Amino acid sequence: MEKKLVYTGKTKDVFALENGNYLLKFKDDCTGKDGVFDPGENAVGLTIDGVGDVNLRMSIYFFEKINAAGIKTHYVSADLENTTMEVLPGKVFGKGLEVICRYKAVGSFFRRYSDYCTEGQDLPAYVETTFKNDEKGDPLVTKDGLVDLGVLTAQQYDDLKAMTQAITKIVADDLKEKGLDMYDIKFEFGYDADGKVMLIDEIASGNMRVYKDGQYVDPMTLNKLFFA
Repeated sequence: MEKKLVYTGKTKDVFALENGNYLLKFKDDCTGKDGVFDPGENAVGLTIDGVGDVNLRMSIYFFEKINAAGIKTHYVSADLENTTMEVLPGKVFGKGLEVICRYKAVGSFFRRYSDYCTEGQDLPAYVETTFKNDEKGDPLVTKDGLVDLGVLTAQQYDDLKAMTQAITKIVADDLKEKGLDMYDIKFEFGYDADGKVMLIDEIASGNMRVYKDGQYVDPMTLNKLFFA
């Protein structure tokens, strides 16, 4: 099938397919700084052989589980030999919206709200949304802000929040079976031609904060533990 490059990203390239779908090509480039892997960084900092493959494997694993649970995603199929994933067409909200679900008060959440919580305290699948904007540090935005700015409708937000909590539970329960505790996870959502919300992008170790026996597990170690 013919494919045409439409976008070159930091960790993935995007091609348009003849059938109307898109093809994501996973790369071994990682975000980081000074040669150190950091999923929170906004620039490619290093290349790790095989990281594209393992990110695709984890994405396939969870997308198939989420689809089977009846939750809408953009996932169609994947080709491990070529490190590619075929996805449905969709649009992002605004210029890109990231959704974080938190089970523990850590990271930026704790830094912002440390007057009101202790580090690592339990959170009830707390959902927050941020605009993807490297220069502005991915600013937080509320439901009212999203609706009033015309980024999405109130119904789309409610669907997005419910889907985020349901997907997070699927991922966290799976990790728990492997003796791993998920503290938070980041997703991206978009919508189809009918305005229906769907999970897009990937579900990889670099998008989640995971601990084992109280110790942080870095993404590359997490990959090894997950597929052990």
